[in-house]
Amino acid sequence: MLAVTHKGSRFRQSAANSIEELAQLAESAGAEVVGKIIQQLPVPSHDSYVGRGKLQELVALKSTTDYTVIILDDELTPNQQQNLEEALEVKVIDRAALILDIFSKRARTREGRLQVELAQHQYLLPRLAGQWSHLERLGGGIGTRGPGESQLETDRRLIRRKIQRLLEQTEEIRKRRSLYRQQRQKSGIPVVALVGYTNAGKSTLLNALCRADALVDDRLFATLDPTTRRLTLPDNNTILVTDTVGFIRKLPPTIINAFRATLEELSEASLLLHVVDLASPDAPEQCQTVENILGELGLGDKKRLTVLNKIDRLLQNEPAQEGQGVENVLASLGVAPDESTVIISVLRGWGLPRLLEMIIRALPSTAAPATLD
Repeated sequence: MLAVTHKGSRFRQSAANSIEELAQLAESAGAEVVGKIIQQLPVPSHDSYVGRGKLQELVALKSTTDYTVIILDDELTPNQQQNLEEALEVKVIDRAALILDIFSKRARTREGRLQVELAQHQYLLPRLAGQWSHLERLGGGIGTRGPGESQLETDRRLIRRKIQRLLEQTEEIRKRRSLYRQQRQKSGIPVVALVGYTNAGKSTLLNALCRADALVDDRLFATLDPTTRRLTLPDNNTILVTDTVGFIRKLPPTIINAFRATLEELSEASLLLHVVDLASPDAPEQCQTVENILGELGLGDKKRLTVLNKIDRLLQNEPAQEGQGVENVLASLGVAPDESTVIISVLRGWGLPRLLEMIIRALPSTAAPATLD
């Protein structure tokens, strides 16, 4: 796998974190990672993403590592992908295609599968020319003139039709979800939505709060389909808690667009809980990624609580001076425990009573302090 980064220690560290995450994604998809390379360039090569020298190095590495697939950390243009495949004679996958592949395996509901299929077709459409360049059949001669069309043109037409049908189906989902939200609003039950970086512990938190049975797995994108459960707060008020798909850096626009029907649930929520993996060395950038995506969805000003999870792991890594490790991480995140931030360990149950108390205070219909037995 390969990433291109700008010169400078900050960019190198960011690229190192990103390519490590890319390796986790590849392993999550069932691949075996045999090498990771980071190249410094002012900008990725317009023709082949990497520089000419690095391309020759990749060709030479084939004889020693025997790799069969190369995965790039950015979304490639159709031209870049085609040129790389011709030069390396192996399958070339970018981060967007890898995420889509994982999504296609993890989607369990009809809604989830529809949204993934839509994103896949939208990703494929501009790349058809490269797929068919070596199979182009129109070179003149008998049978190639007249009203016929090339296979490329046929495929483009078929995919556009498929995209249109999928858009119509996802629009039906959007309308149906809108009706559900209207019914919930009439019932007066507040909705609290869990958001955060993938594998931050959202599903584990849902299970702990609601005694639910949502899938929990220490893998990126273990949860794809949204799950909603009812929770009775300690002040006897009832809320609905919704777990949504995790975010990730460089999330392809096709995925955000395809999942907009699902992510619209966030806009109707009374409160967002932004769950952060406090023990991750990349926590500040992950936190910023989530904030950026929420901004793209028009939710930048949405009322939220920041839930700093996995404090137990951090204390294991920083056993020394009286929580100094925690303070350092909080400082790097630019936050401090206050009325909108809580530190918890879902695994140990630490901080959950305070979290419930903060939820009660944040919701307009509930104001009583809460305690847990």
